[in-house]
Amino acid sequence: MSQQRGLETPGIHHVTAIAGDPNANHAFYTETLGLRLVKRSVNQDDVGVYHLFYADDAGNPGTSMTFFPYVGARSGRVGAGQATTVSFTIPAASVDYWADRLAERGVDVETRERFGDAVVAFADPDGLPLELVGREDAPAGDPPTGPVPDEHAIRGFFSVELSLSDAGSTVDLLEAMGYAETERDDAGHRRRFETDGDLGFVVDVVTDPATPRGTPGAGTVHHVAYRVTDEEQESWRGLLQEHGLRPSEVIDRKWFRSVYARTRGGVLFEFATGGPGYDVDEPRSALGERLVLPEWLEDRREEIEEGLPELETGAPTPE
Repeated sequence: MSQQRGLETPGIHHVTAIAGDPNANHAFYTETLGLRLVKRSVNQDDVGVYHLFYADDAGNPGTSMTFFPYVGARSGRVGAGQATTVSFTIPAASVDYWADRLAERGVDVETRERFGDAVVAFADPDGLPLELVGREDAPAGDPPTGPVPDEHAIRGFFSVELSLSDAGSTVDLLEAMGYAETERDDAGHRRRFETDGDLGFVVDVVTDPATPRGTPGAGTVHHVAYRVTDEEQESWRGLLQEHGLRPSEVIDRKWFRSVYARTRGGVLFEFATGGPGYDVDEPRSALGERLVLPEWLEDRREEIEEGLPELETGAPTPE
């Protein structure tokens, strides 16, 4: 195998999950977690469904949690073959603030320690497992104006957890992507891999053959996207092919360009460019305020708008 050389991702670009009620989803991620709705669009492969993007104030790569909310969606089962938990970075001094904030809003919270970090674990309204990881090295970030004070705001991604029945091929791929193992638990079931970035630079691989296979549905991750450059995207396709995968062609998603490949472990990976960015078609000051469509869907706007449910998106207010 002639490994593609010089390729390394600095970490996660975005994570996309499946939700149910779009209004409950929007309220939780903006009002409870304090993220900003930076793009309101549609699933380009299923235009009857919103694609909602939540992030920091500018929608920077490494901060964007996105959703396909299907009204009335059946709940999925979180399990093997999926990215099972999404973790965000918060300042270490903000752990108690978040544990209290979530509990006050009726969210079940569990605090724990993992590899020396304090972790606040909970789930979103659809049951998607989430964590806030307190870090002394949390970057300053670009917090949005809203209900969470800047000093406590979520900074972006910390990690994703991959639950796999057999981790061998996925670990080989992660190492080819620039990740290196840095920690493992005493039983060896959880292995931590890190790359050289400041947001979303961690992947935890959890291996347990007894874990039931996950099934897609509300409350499960659809795919994990990693940051890459335009110049290297074809080389990334080559690397994926060298690992026996079948990558897509480069797909223009308007705000970034993407290559997709499903790993042998079952998780769908995306390799997304940093630009043009979410402000390519609307000013930063107005991100997320209206339904934005890529130009190849614009002539279907009336039909698309009629098929979408009402979305209540009043601006979050400081508390």
